[in-house]
Amino acid sequence: MDRQDSSSTPDSTPDSTPDDAHRPWKGRFVVLAGIVLAAFNLRIAVASVSPILDVVRTDIDLSDQVAGLLGTVPVIAFAVFGSLVPVLSRRFGLEPTLVAALVVSSVGEILRSLSSTAPSFLVWTAVALAGMGMGNVLLPPLVKRYFPDRIGAVTAVYTVTLSLSTAIPPLLVVGIASSLGWRPALGGWALVGLLAAVPWTVVIARSARARAELASVLEHSPEHTVGLDGRHRHEGRAWRSPLAWGIAGMFGLNSVNTYVMFAWLPHVLIDSGMSEPVAASALALYAFVGMPMSIVTPLLAARMRNPYLLVVLFVAMLAVGYAGLMGAQAGPATWVWVVLAGLGASTFPLGLALINLRSRTSAGAVALSGFVQGVGYLIAGAGPLTAGILYGRSGTWDSTFVVLFGTLVVILVAAVAGCRPVMIEDTWAPRARRG
Repeated sequence: MDRQDSSSTPDSTPDSTPDDAHRPWKGRFVVLAGIVLAAFNLRIAVASVSPILDVVRTDIDLSDQVAGLLGTVPVIAFAVFGSLVPVLSRRFGLEPTLVAALVVSSVGEILRSLSSTAPSFLVWTAVALAGMGMGNVLLPPLVKRYFPDRIGAVTAVYTVTLSLSTAIPPLLVVGIASSLGWRPALGGWALVGLLAAVPWTVVIARSARARAELASVLEHSPEHTVGLDGRHRHEGRAWRSPLAWGIAGMFGLNSVNTYVMFAWLPHVLIDSGMSEPVAASALALYAFVGMPMSIVTPLLAARMRNPYLLVVLFVAMLAVGYAGLMGAQAGPATWVWVVLAGLGASTFPLGLALINLRSRTSAGAVALSGFVQGVGYLIAGAGPLTAGILYGRSGTWDSTFVVLFGTLVVILVAAVAGCRPVMIEDTWAPRARRG
């Protein structure tokens, strides 16, 4: 079976009415708004700091070591707290857990902006990122629960929004800091998390009539599909699934490549003879060209039995881009290599799409999401540090690119397992029952 059975979607079930079929978004706009706002909140705590870090350091004594930790905390927080989501959501539910995560992220951002010491600034940054790390894991299963018939489209929407949450804060935060100071420039973004909590609070507390509007979706959601046994309805051990390891490998190693490029691409280009302003523009181009692919990739993956060819295409783009950047002097062709490298990073939205396309239920999606993103971000955290160490020892970027080429080979191998047309619930070992 290549993806969710058609019997689990509202448009294709016998009980779905013709009216529902012509109104596929009926009753779900508030949920879609919640997904978009939550996605926009997921990178703000990271993206808003770096453009004004020097301004913050003039007011708070942030040492070079603490400033360096600010670059490491996100991946650690995403990995650790993302891994807790399956347990928390099983105890409290997906929607209440997300509301709590959004509130935690907002509280962390507010208290960080009020910090007067380096330790408190670091601690509250970690708190904000803890909430965002939980949100990373919660969004895919919520898409699975409320949009089982629109997985590709809604995944595309929230991955693009995720990209915007990285791109927009740096464009605004410098001007806000110049006018109002760095504290409002950082603390003001907490409003996004609080706004994102509103639709989900409505979903939790919605009226009986509003719940009825969702019935045509939820009664035919994967959890209620005829033929699923206990193994499918309850979480097993995702770490025993080759599928989970394959997607985690794809996700993590793609993130290694992306994080290395975001951290070091300007330096690579400056060493090749490019000026600092132009190198910064090249980094912006690298980020921008990936946004259209965030729309296209989930839609294509949802239509393919096995999207392995997409992985091959993305890896080929990365390989050609890296080969062009490796040791070359800055010139017109440099922009081609940057564009190819940016397009090749599209294994990230593919990995997010596969979390839902390779699970039958939202319980399976949350288990797979927690495992993939927990393992993936742990792997990703080593990328920029390793690249910096290799450059410091050799004085060139050749050894870094050699390592990145090696990760591309592993991505291809991992994708063999990660793209297989099987479901996580069919490959995991069920939890041991007590008693």
